[in-house]
Amino acid sequence: MRWMNETDASLMLAIWNDSGFIRYVADRGIRTEAEARQALRDGILKLYEERGYGPYLLEPRDGGAPMGICGLFKRDNLDFPDLGYSLLPAFRGSGHALEAARAVLAHARDDLGFSRVLAIVSPSNTRSIRLLNKLGMEFERALRMPGDEKDVALYATPLAVMD
Repeated sequence: MRWMNETDASLMLAIWNDSGFIRYVADRGIRTEAEARQALRDGILKLYEERGYGPYLLEPRDGGAPMGICGLFKRDNLDFPDLGYSLLPAFRGSGHALEAARAVLAHARDDLGFSRVLAIVSPSNTRSIRLLNKLGMEFERALRMPGDEKDVALYATPLAVMD
C-alpha cells in the first residue's frame, strides 16, 4: 500500500470507468487520462495535503500491476472519515480488500487517533456490505449524500473495540 500520485491516473481511470464502480458508486464522467490526472489533483492529492490521509494504492507484495485503492475519505456532511475501496475486477473476491481495509482501520486508530470510522455503501452492493460486516461495521441509517438522488447505507465502527 502506498500513497497515490499523478502517475496513477491510468489506474483511477480504470476504476472510475469500471461497470461495478459506475453501478454502485457513480459515473464520474472521467473518460481520459488527462481528466483522471486532474481529478486526482483536485481530490485524492488534495485530501493528502489537507487531511494527512486518503486512499492508498494497492499493489501485490511481489510486484505487478496495481489492484485498486483502499483508504479514508472525508466528506463535508460526515463528522468522521469514511472507509472507501475499489478493486479492479481481476482482484475482487480474493481477500485483498478485506486485508487492506483492516490495515487502514488499524492505521486510523493507532496512527491517526480516530475513535470512529464510517462507510457509505449502496444498499444493493451486497459484496461490499459483507466486507463491512466482516470488519465489524454495523448499519446505522439510510443517508442521502449531497447532490445524490438515492439514499446510501451508512455503516460505522468504533475503533477502540477493534481486534
